[in-house]
Amino acid sequence: MASPHLLFVTGKLAEPALRRLLAELAPRVGFEFTVAVLPITAVSLATTPWIARHLTTTSKFDRVLLPGMCAGDLAVVAERAGAPVERGPNDLRELPDYFGKPLAPRAGYGAHDIAILAEINHAPRLTRAAILSLARSYRDSGADLIDLGCDPGDAWSGVGDAVRALRDDGLRVSIDSFNVTEVQQAVKAGAELVLSVNSTNLAAARDWGCEVVVLPDDARTMEGLDRTVETLAKWNVPFRIDPIVEPIAFGFAASLGRYLEVRRRYPQAEMLMGVGNLTELTDVDSAGVNVLLLGFCQELGIRGVLTTEVINWCRSSVRELDLARRLVHHACREHVLPKRLEPDLVLLRDPRLHEFGEQTLNELAAGIGDRNFRLFAERGLLHVMNGAMHLQGADPFELFARMQQQEKVDPSHAFYLGYEMAKAATALTLGKNYVQDQALHWGFLTVPERTHRGTMATAPETSTDERTGTDR
Repeated sequence: MASPHLLFVTGKLAEPALRRLLAELAPRVGFEFTVAVLPITAVSLATTPWIARHLTTTSKFDRVLLPGMCAGDLAVVAERAGAPVERGPNDLRELPDYFGKPLAPRAGYGAHDIAILAEINHAPRLTRAAILSLARSYRDSGADLIDLGCDPGDAWSGVGDAVRALRDDGLRVSIDSFNVTEVQQAVKAGAELVLSVNSTNLAAARDWGCEVVVLPDDARTMEGLDRTVETLAKWNVPFRIDPIVEPIAFGFAASLGRYLEVRRRYPQAEMLMGVGNLTELTDVDSAGVNVLLLGFCQELGIRGVLTTEVINWCRSSVRELDLARRLVHHACREHVLPKRLEPDLVLLRDPRLHEFGEQTLNELAAGIGDRNFRLFAERGLLHVMNGAMHLQGADPFELFARMQQQEKVDPSHAFYLGYEMAKAATALTLGKNYVQDQALHWGFLTVPERTHRGTMATAPETSTDERTGTDR
């Protein structure tokens, strides 16, 4: 069967990069391609009627792909090309993902062997509905077990009902308590793991019939750990060991050394790390901390982590850990750097900046004949251009004042420009890529934006500009 023949429509600016990309992508996906270069700098600025007028085809194609930002009815292009037309991605660099063939194949990527326990703090203070809502959210973010965090003092009389409600919802449950009565009710209702056991409640653990987490009686000296481990092993009670990671300035480095020591002493033992002492107690966004701790766990064979999402900078820790465990598993299994594998964990800044450069921006500005504004942000400056002006500066307010001096902007379009300028200024501040009418990329936290191009009031459209493919 012959491979499908696809026509890719582009402008002069993107032609070289598109041809290079398609030369690599086409054999892997299985298609033949032709590139149609229209007389416009950036075809994403063109409307479909303009594209149809300037598209010349002499071959038969199975599909025509336009850049995703091209506005207008696709039917006029389809009629001209004699083939179905679709919008591809907004950025040509996204074409490999669009065809399901990332440029860096990652065979088996996504596998993992570290379980995530997501703790619901102060569970006795919450309603059943609130517990279920949090638990479902954690499950959707990647948690394997829901840990019910209990409060010191009297036993929680509703712990059994809470565990049963979670179990009925298909969730796996652990109980975080040293209160023997509380734990007994929880395991009877279906909790499969108890956090935690040391010499103070060791005797009760013999009868719970489930796995437990072993803590030392004194974390810094590891006092009591060996005795508890030996006793549980004698009773055939399954366990995993948590030497307890300490906050920075309170023994963090030494606590990591304890994990190494426990692994040396018990090379086959299951282990657990509670990461909240770092993520919750350090003034830094949690994603990077979670990745580093998961890397340590992966290398050392620690197959469980306990996390919380209490303080605001930790509010997405479960999802971060879910992505991080896949990243570090792949890196360790393939013995490759954990780099350019998981873009969803790059949140604050973008992996790389893409710039047009001053010459290209000047050429683009010179080719615009209509009154619709184009915005760009690079090398510390905002660029605003249309057929009447090309302004640049670092202050959006100063730029808008200069725009108003040259051309009156109606209120609805001013609102649109203000919103876009705010995004552009944010991109410059943080080192992110800005593309007009597209959301800034915040990794897995990105909220897609619906394009508003053409929905805001603009200048009257009176004629066609052949240089830019837009109306004026």
